[in-house]
Amino acid sequence: MNSNVHLSRTNPDHLDFRKLIALLDENLNENNGEEAQSFFRQFNKTDEIKHVIIAYMEGIAIACGSIKEYDSATMELKRMFVHPEFRNTGIASKILAHLEHWAQEMGYERCILETGEKQKEAVILYQKRGYQLIPNYGQYENVAGSICMEKKLKNLSSTV
Repeated sequence: MNSNVHLSRTNPDHLDFRKLIALLDENLNENNGEEAQSFFRQFNKTDEIKHVIIAYMEGIAIACGSIKEYDSATMELKRMFVHPEFRNTGIASKILAHLEHWAQEMGYERCILETGEKQKEAVILYQKRGYQLIPNYGQYENVAGSICMEKKLKNLSSTV
């Protein structure tokens, strides 16, 4: 991965985060179809998100990710996105590691997430980072095509 990447902690009101998730939504509409995405849109609002990481390269926002509290022990990973030009460079892993450590700093014990069957690269990334399949939770319980995963944070190394 390019060492010129800088990660910044912020909040969901940050303009660069808004721009990146607009691109994410366009990307998901293309991959999954507008009809399918209209269902998921209700779960991807940023109202409850308080913790955002944006990756910058030479001052340009190229990737993001966020976490929001699911319960007192669990953070839910939301809105992970890497601009297509910067994929397969390790940026997503770096963001994910920082989000996990941020959750651990705040005393959370695990991270969970939902992704889709069509997001094969995402599933591979999460598995490489130690996430394991779990039964679909909450609003994703009976949703065909949803994949839910978790990672316990207790044994994370102190290096990010």
